[in-house]
Order: sequence, then C-alpha cells, then structure tokens
Amino acid sequence: MITDSFDSKSPAKINPYINENAPKVEAVIFTFSHVIEDYVLNNYECEKLGEMKMAHGATSVYSLSYNGRKYGFYRTWVGAPACTGAVEEVRMFLNTDKVIHFGGAGCLNKEIARGKVMVPSEAYRDEGTSYHYAEASDYIKIKNAPLVASFMEKNRIPHVLGKTWTTDAFYRETNDNFEKHKAEGCISVEMEGSAVQAVCDFRGLELYMFFTSGDLLDAPEWTDRRKKDQIKDTQHDSGHFEIALALAEYVADL
Repeated sequence: MITDSFDSKSPAKINPYINENAPKVEAVIFTFSHVIEDYVLNNYECEKLGEMKMAHGATSVYSLSYNGRKYGFYRTWVGAPACTGAVEEVRMFLNTDKVIHFGGAGCLNKEIARGKVMVPSEAYRDEGTSYHYAEASDYIKIKNAPLVASFMEKNRIPHVLGKTWTTDAFYRETNDNFEKHKAEGCISVEMEGSAVQAVCDFRGLELYMFFTSGDLLDAPEWTDRRKKDQIKDTQHDSGHFEIALALAEYVADL
C-alpha cells in the first residue's frame, strides 16, 4: 500500500545533486504562473543561473536582487511529483535552506473573498509523493504557518489561517470528499502543499507557504469566480509575488 512507502532504512537509487559552491541566496521563491515569471523578469534585475529540464521542457532558475540581497526564483510545474522534483533539483543552481511557496488554490468556504490570502496550517495528504518522504498520516503540519500568519498581520495583509486539502486528482473532488474536508477545517484545495512540506522536512529546508483564494467549491455548482482575462486577485496577480518577496526578506535573518 502507498501508506507503507516511506523507507528510512535504505538509500535511494537516485539522489539530487546539491552544489555546495552554488551562489548563496537568502531564499528561493517559486511561482506556477508564466504571467508572474514575465513580470519578475521585466521588473527586477535577474541573472539566469541554469535550467531544470523535464521531457516536456525546461524551466529557468534565476537570482534576483532586492534591497541589496539576492533571492532565487523560478517557475515550477503543476502537481506534486513535478513540483517537488524541482524543489529537489533547484539546489544544483543555488544555495539556500529557505523555500517560499505561493500559488492559487480552490476555496472551500464561500465566506473567503476571491483573491484573499490563505495561510495553510496543516495539509491533508491526498497525493502520493509525500508518503515517500514522511511516515503515513492523514495530515502533515505546516510548521511555519504561525510565522507566515504573523508576517501577514504585521504587514496588514488580510488573510485566513486554516487547513488545506492537497489532491492529485482535481476532477475527483467529489461532493462527499468536499464536505468531509470542509468539516475538518480545510479552507483550500490544491495539488502540491502536503508534498512540498514533506520534502522540505526530509531535506532540512524551511518552507513558508501561502495561497491565493481562487475558484469556489462551496456552492451548488463549481464557479471560477473570475471574469474574462482577469489578472488581479488571481494566481497571476503580481501583487502576490510582491507578498512572497517581502516574506522572503522577512525570513532572511531567521
């Protein structure tokens, strides 16, 4: 069974390469949005450090300068296996122990406004990747959630703290599963959170995570809650990258 997959006794056949001589950055930020990637490249001083490659293409890894410090940045792939693979491989190109994870998420509570920041406190492990990095459990704790929530409060950024549901199969978010996870306190649903936390815990990395509230499941029928060509208050909103960068600066001295 997949819940028996965690093996802490024998070595892996393949291991990620960590370049100890890679450029040091305060933290690495990743986005899922090609729109935000274009925004960053057009508005910040960026240096390309290399490329992570998969069969369907490559994604570039950059360093960017902000207030006299260097941060890493890249656009990742959707889904737990590919997203966590990038977390594993990015240290071929840069040296850091801090990861900023932000992106869009479905909303399980109609009271949460479109575009509002959601800070996950725990993630339900409805994906396969995390079971290879951590002992089986229903939820994994997002250990830096209190710190992220404190950052939001200090910067007067409206936010909601609650559990998230990480799933591999967004077309199988059924009514009964929605009701179950909402009753357990989940306010969001996405595809990577629990796995990224498990990988970061396993590799000794500090993860700081928040989501942008997007489409709504808490309605008689699913609704995208987005107008045609809308960017503001979506996962493509550059304002949420600015939050991620400010968060990276906030945790740099921790």
